Amino acid sequence: MFLALVGGNVVSSVKHPTLDGCKFLLAQRLEGDGTAAAEPIVIVDWFGAGMGDTVLVSTDGDIARVRLGNTTPARMVVAGIVDQVQKPEERKLANA
Repeated sequence: MFLALVGGNVVSSVKHPTLDGCKFLLAQRLEGDGTAAAEPIVIVDWFGAGMGDTVLVSTDGDIARVRLGNTTPARMVVAGIVDQVQKPEERKLANA
C-alpha cells in the first residue's frame, strides 16, 4: 500500500468488460516526505475520491478480484480516503 494524491479523472469508453461502471482516477504516488514520486498512475475508485484528495492505494489486486471477478486486469485500487497524515517527528513535537 502507498499514499497517492488524486490529480484528475480518467475516462475510457472502451475497457475490459469487468471494469464497466468503474471510476478511474489519475494519481501521483507520494514519498514519505509528501513529495510526488515517479510517474502518474491510474487507480480504480469505489469510495468517491476526488481531485486533491490523498488516498490509500492497495497494490494487492485481491480487492479488485473480489469485487470485479478473477479475470479483471485491475490491480491498484483505492482502499481509503485519507483525512490526515501525521509524521513521527510531528507526533514528538505535539507530545512535547
